[in-house]
Amino acid sequence: MSFFSRLFGTQPDPKEEVRPLWHAVVREAREPKYYAEMGAADTIEGRFDMITAILAPVILRLEANKDLIRHSALLTELFVEDMDGQLRESGVGDPVISKHMGKLVSAMGGRIGAFRDALAGKRELSDVVDKNVTLSEGTDPALLAAGLRQFSDHLSGLSDDQVLAGDIAA
Repeated sequence: MSFFSRLFGTQPDPKEEVRPLWHAVVREAREPKYYAEMGAADTIEGRFDMITAILAPVILRLEANKDLIRHSALLTELFVEDMDGQLRESGVGDPVISKHMGKLVSAMGGRIGAFRDALAGKRELSDVVDKNVTLSEGTDPALLAAGLRQFSDHLSGLSDDQVLAGDIAA
């Protein structure tokens, strides 16, 4: 999409194709079971961690099909837009927004890599959860790891159309 097309609205924003999926990722990450039953901390940090913990397997699912890689990039753009908006809403100003966004995007990239390794059997998923998700005190990371493994397996069984439509609820 060219700059002028976006500026004057002559072309639809391609991110709109994956907006239902982005909303579904956020809905899934807010599911009470992850907090009440599996021990994710119900804090700002814990909620961000759960968004990335749900988004990572979704992006990996999209990347598994070369025809959907473009959609994974669009989904990542929505993540960045949303996080930028959340930071601004919480009072982070222009002078430091890029520094904060850099940290959030870096965290997301690291988590995608960690989840990729864990879901491929190269690392223990419970170790990835322990290092990358804020948990309630005394929580066994294996509980949330099992839930995330189940979610990832569920995604694998969905059609591409279901995933793109945001029909990902486990």
